[in-house]
Amino acid sequence: MRHTVVERELELNLILSPERSIPVPARLSYRSDDPFAVHVTFHINSEHPVHWTFARELLVEGVFRACGYGDVRVWPTKAEGRSVVLMALSSPAGDALLEASAAQVSTWLERTLRVVPPGAEGEQLGLDEVLAELLAPTPADDLRSRDPWPADEAKDGE
Repeated sequence: MRHTVVERELELNLILSPERSIPVPARLSYRSDDPFAVHVTFHINSEHPVHWTFARELLVEGVFRACGYGDVRVWPTKAEGRSVVLMALSSPAGDALLEASAAQVSTWLERTLRVVPPGAEGEQLGLDEVLAELLAPTPADDLRSRDPWPADEAKDGE
């Protein structure tokens, strides 16, 4: 099965305070072979980029209303008259509040939803085929279904 990747480079703003933010280049990635997840890679000034993975559904819902809890929370708002999506990320290494253009995120999400529509994610994983293969009878099943201890009844003439 051929898999599709939908990516978008964009610049997010890392909110440091109400008055200060810094731009952070990022890449949004979606893979049809991992249909429930979105991947965000932040290219910060370090040797290694920072990767986050969370539910696509969380980001889809977060464009319209506040959602999430724990490590990832997403909600829409306005900033300087622009529609933006805020993402609050928490980890043992620290917390970050990031701002993204709602239009850019929505356009990218629409592309992912055309690749794998909501509710069709499970079909991409091929779970039905894998389960059918796992549950298919094998020759060993015939042996297991036989009674290992034949009846103690005496045969005629014994």
